[in-house]
Amino acid sequence: MKLINGLIFRRIALFCFVLSLSLSLYSRTGGNMSSAENKKSRYKIAACDWMILKRQKIGSFQLVRELNGDGVEVDMGGLGNRDSFDNKLRQVHFQKLFKEEAAKYNLEIPSIAMSGFYSQSFVKRANYKELTQDCIQTMIAMGAKIAFLPLGVECDLTKNPEIRSELVNRLKVVGNMAQEAGVVIGIETSLDAKGDIKLLKEINSPAIKIYYNFQNPLVAGRNLYKELKKLGKNRICQIHCTDTDDVLLQYNKRLNMNKVKETLDKMGWGGWLVVERSRDKNDPRNVKMNFGMNINYLKQIFQNETF
Repeated sequence: MKLINGLIFRRIALFCFVLSLSLSLYSRTGGNMSSAENKKSRYKIAACDWMILKRQKIGSFQLVRELNGDGVEVDMGGLGNRDSFDNKLRQVHFQKLFKEEAAKYNLEIPSIAMSGFYSQSFVKRANYKELTQDCIQTMIAMGAKIAFLPLGVECDLTKNPEIRSELVNRLKVVGNMAQEAGVVIGIETSLDAKGDIKLLKEINSPAIKIYYNFQNPLVAGRNLYKELKKLGKNRICQIHCTDTDDVLLQYNKRLNMNKVKETLDKMGWGGWLVVERSRDKNDPRNVKMNFGMNINYLKQIFQNETF
């Protein structure tokens, strides 16, 4: 009898221990046992295909999988002095091929980039509507919800304030186009948070948001964390989470990524963090080293992964 009672007691004790452990885990995860999955889905890490030297190349997906990324920001192709983007994704064959390759490596395409406007002027292009429509159609075909539109050198409002009226009018037009298609165009500017908010109010379109780039406030000597809070979660559609090419993210003394995460957490923001630069200046073309280390560093902070 004593033996039986002892066995029963030990089983009850074991049951209570397992139950208390489960309840403890439950409380720490907010009632969701898959908290790691939720954390991962809140922040995802991608890389720009043009910066990993795979602009609109099918090999970008295998490479980003090797780099441990979650997605690829696919570019529209070169622009230069052409009338249109060098965009192979107008063709159904390539659309199918790219989507199959993304699925094969379990990757997403969060955004389509018009990086050609880093050097080309959005206000001088007579066919800006056709270029934007090409991008929107590519987004729809590839299942991306965000377009990246950099207001580059010639559309820098801090240096060229005289273009503001024309730029706002054009962004109103493409904003309407994006809204009808159910997508968002994210603009990168050189303005501070106050300036971005004023510009968005002038454009007055729910389909135009800020595609924030950490490099801009850091180069200008502004407070990145205060700017993020001032902009707020609803004005920022996506983030290029890197600095200029100099050192890797983990060695960057002016960019505290833990503080960035703390700020974004408090804002309630979630979405894609896209690696564009922050390459080692002594070895800038070493794609696997630069992007692999930066992606893994971001995953340690934003997805709590260990390597």
